[in-house]
Amino acid sequence: MKFLILLLVAAVAVSGGVGGFQSKVLTLERAFPANKTVDLEVLRARDRVRHARMLQRFSGGIVDFNVAGTSDPYYGGLYFTKVRLGSPPKEFNVQIDTGSDILWVTCSSCSNCPQSSGFGVELNFYDAGTSSTASSVSCSDSICSSIVQTADASCLEGNQCGYKFQYGDGSGTSGQYVTDLLYFDTIVGSSMIANSSASITFGCSTYQTGSLTKPDKAIDGIFGFGQHGLSIVSQLSSRGITPKVFSHCLKGDGTGGGKLVLGEILDPTMVYSPLVPSQPHYNLDLHNIAVNGQMLPIDPSVFTTSDNRGTIVDTGTTLTYLVEEAFDPFVNAITSAVSQLTTPVISKGTQCYLVSSSINGVFPEVSLNFAGGAAMILKPDNYLVHGDPVDGGTPWCIGFQKVQNGVSILGDLVLKDKIFVYDISKKRIGWTDYDCSNDVNVSITSSKDEFRNAGELSQSSSSRTASVLAILLHIIAVILRFSLW
Repeated sequence: MKFLILLLVAAVAVSGGVGGFQSKVLTLERAFPANKTVDLEVLRARDRVRHARMLQRFSGGIVDFNVAGTSDPYYGGLYFTKVRLGSPPKEFNVQIDTGSDILWVTCSSCSNCPQSSGFGVELNFYDAGTSSTASSVSCSDSICSSIVQTADASCLEGNQCGYKFQYGDGSGTSGQYVTDLLYFDTIVGSSMIANSSASITFGCSTYQTGSLTKPDKAIDGIFGFGQHGLSIVSQLSSRGITPKVFSHCLKGDGTGGGKLVLGEILDPTMVYSPLVPSQPHYNLDLHNIAVNGQMLPIDPSVFTTSDNRGTIVDTGTTLTYLVEEAFDPFVNAITSAVSQLTTPVISKGTQCYLVSSSINGVFPEVSLNFAGGAAMILKPDNYLVHGDPVDGGTPWCIGFQKVQNGVSILGDLVLKDKIFVYDISKKRIGWTDYDCSNDVNVSITSSKDEFRNAGELSQSSSSRTASVLAILLHIIAVILRFSLW
């Protein structure tokens, strides 16, 4: 009987003392008086502060973004997602771009900016004056004093920190930095915290040039996923809100779309290649190219990373670009492999092929072989695109482009229909073939940078307490049963 009493005492002690919490009566008080009405915006503001506090304590969470758009150049040739900024929040469609660092959206005061979009979306304009949580970035701020490789910070009139930068296609944008709330849904384990927010710094574009001004490809801004400290990935991960890794899976069919998460998508067939260190972009070390299992006669030195050479992964580029020394052997190998099954034609200076059957049964498999033994397998629709109609029908054309500046760029054409993981903390990129219309498994990062499956998180202290109590009560029940005998 004494043993039974001790067990009961132990059970009470566990229920009141596990994790350092003692049993005591807590007094609850209303945050807002019951006899007074409270404005809805006041409640929202209080919730935003609470969510921000909660996020600061996360050891790692997943932020999920919807993806729209397509890699098909005839339908715009870009992927975009929505971001919600300001208070009250306003939605903006922004291009997903791993080749730049900054998130920027078009300002309401923007000049030379498009007013309509060929993507069938309504263009929105950010107005800091209508957001209760917006603030400008002053010239004395550390952001303004640091030189960003993709955006030189400068001091504008009114002591505001400004920027001006250009993209690879010659288009450009300028404006000023602002700080405001970014809203998102964060998933931790099997739980979701909706309507979360965090204060971020981003660009407000007041002037645009080049292709950014063309209505047929107009969008609200660009979402840069680079490695610099001003990228959203870096800003959120530095505060423990998300892990320092992001992933995408871009659907390659006509409807496009896909998945984008601030977190790591897991797949057992994933292969990884290390990032080339000390580079502003996501550079990989491409060793060689094989067509139908045969290595192409390409000098490996043409892929070596330097100031004007290398291989970059860039979702902001639609097609794929190969240096001249690799492009010509590649096209020759494809033409030779399909010479008996197609009719080669030249359309607008591009090598094309008339095909009477499915390209999958005609064109060879291509392998891009990277450092670490990681091979990127390309199916025919990863290097072919539909060409303009010619006599005899509509041909399939080589979608790779020849470049002479020494930099090869892997664009959406080869990135589609694959999971891509940009593991910035471990300085590597992983990929695998995948049907991006399917669900994906995502892990979260703990405070020790250990990756765990979201469905296999360790139990909380409260669930451990319940488990211990259940075991003790079971033992007590067994003892009582035996004592009755």
